[in-house]
Amino acid sequence: MEATPEILRDGPVRLEALDGGAIWRATLATPKANILDMEKCEILSGIFKEARSAEALKAVIIDADGPHFSFGASVQEHLPDQIEAMLGGFHQLFYDILDARVPTLAAVRGQCLGGAMELAIFCNRLFAAPDAFLGQPEIVLGVLAPVASVMLPDRVGRGRAENLLLSGMSMSAAEGLAIGLVDELAGDPGQAAMEYAREQLLPKSASSLRYAVAAARGGFEERFRKELAEVERLFLEELIKTPDALEGLNAFLEKRSPDWEDG
Repeated sequence: MEATPEILRDGPVRLEALDGGAIWRATLATPKANILDMEKCEILSGIFKEARSAEALKAVIIDADGPHFSFGASVQEHLPDQIEAMLGGFHQLFYDILDARVPTLAAVRGQCLGGAMELAIFCNRLFAAPDAFLGQPEIVLGVLAPVASVMLPDRVGRGRAENLLLSGMSMSAAEGLAIGLVDELAGDPGQAAMEYAREQLLPKSASSLRYAVAAARGGFEERFRKELAEVERLFLEELIKTPDALEGLNAFLEKRSPDWEDG
């Protein structure tokens, strides 16, 4: 029988400690959309900052309450008055994951879109339910996905990455498994992630796992930091100043079709 998890933090992101603190489970807890707004990103960043000094920690599982993992980042926070703070905070989350050097597992069901897909694919292993759909729909709103622009080619190859980024399409978990976007299908992805952590990670040295994560991502980490900074600059200094970017975001918020400049 599984011991009752110790709740370390409650709120929009619930943090639980299991197996004597060797596993942390961070759960997006605002169903059904579980929007990744600035508040959640700040909380998640704090969790990974804490993880750096949690010497017994061997895995962090990112899960979600409700039928959907997350509909993605807040569209409202993409508007010009908030976009710089939003992107800065969101990207800091990924830097904090890298700095923590802890094996990270994502448990996805339902919709996993936009910034949520970026978070899921950034994890070391992604477990998805058969009903999961993953996609980067930013281009449909006239904007782009900075983290996925850097990360996706490594995960699925450049051709498939460009298809996802330019079309804005979503794909099923089974389709994602076939191209390497998803690592494992599971009826209960949260349970599958937990079993993987217990069977594959808990028997290992916590400190050695940190070095293994760092080594596995050594070249990627350096390139990711450099390339993400450039894509962030492109977004903030060029893209968000175009009429079509503002039109796409506002059209989404107003629940209408966008009226692009080129017709």
